Amino acid sequence: MRLPISRGCGIADLCIRDRCKACGAPTALVLWFFGNGAAGYRRSRTCFSALMRFAIVFFLLATSVYAQTTLRRQIRDIAVDARGKVSVACGLPDSSLNCDLDPQAHPPMQSVFKLPLAVTALHLVEQGRFSLDQPVRFLPSDRILPHTHSQLQDKYPEGNVNVPLRELLRLEISESDNVATDIVLRTVGGPAIVNECIRSLGVQGFHLEDDEQGLARDVAVQYRNWFEPAGAVQLLRRISEDSPLTAEHTRMLLQWMQDAASGTKRIKGALPAGTIVMHKTGTSGTRDGVTFATNDVGLIALPDGRRLAIAIFVTDSKADDDTRDAVIARIGKAAYDESTRTKK
Repeated sequence: MRLPISRGCGIADLCIRDRCKACGAPTALVLWFFGNGAAGYRRSRTCFSALMRFAIVFFLLATSVYAQTTLRRQIRDIAVDARGKVSVACGLPDSSLNCDLDPQAHPPMQSVFKLPLAVTALHLVEQGRFSLDQPVRFLPSDRILPHTHSQLQDKYPEGNVNVPLRELLRLEISESDNVATDIVLRTVGGPAIVNECIRSLGVQGFHLEDDEQGLARDVAVQYRNWFEPAGAVQLLRRISEDSPLTAEHTRMLLQWMQDAASGTKRIKGALPAGTIVMHKTGTSGTRDGVTFATNDVGLIALPDGRRLAIAIFVTDSKADDDTRDAVIARIGKAAYDESTRTKK
């Protein structure tokens, strides 16, 4: 733009009048040009506070982006030890925490599907379809033979007993009982009902097709039951931050997850002693040196009261049991450490 120039005593005064785009305040930049060619300037009215605010915000954003990039690189480096496919997602309230490693992958869930199933069953209880105290028949046809992981079947090898729905749900989540799980799945109406319920909660990337009996019959079937890590984190955060269940049922479910007997070396494995973790694991068998699924999804209670939601799936791994568990533990610890540095 043209500058108004007034001359006098060999000095040209150039005044630029405008408004600061950062704060809207009027500014005037006065330049004195001296006859010997030396130049100087002063601003008659500055926007120092606005500039400082911008600088602080820019610094914080740059620091956050760098930290998230570092965390994702750290997770990728850890994942190499699994000698398979690793997919990860996480989420933290009031934070841009990013753990993403192939977060839209379709890893086989194995027993992770028991968490969405429990949410569905409790949701139907709240709709009046069932009662937690109602007896549900353990039929002989519910048994998974010749053997499976089931306290219920170990206790009643012939079946033919009634079991309260509440106890079936506890066994499903805390003990990862396969027979109890199939009884609950039969009771709610099958996989399609679970898919519909989870989708209605706004959770994307979940698909259940087969029960535990089906998984036991054919190893290939497990790949038809999948959960995107990003979707698993969505569900965990719904339960923790905006539960679709009543407060009583939410507390009960989280307690069952906290009491889980399996997976002590996974998400919980490298965290500080006493850290509360509410989680659900999933584990497959191994064939020809390849373990199809080693999974853990859960909520980690942080010292500031927030809960870190994290989902870690290790698929088609050639590593041994301890290494796979350690990969999950180290990823969980990396996310935990970054979360504790991310203030509310």
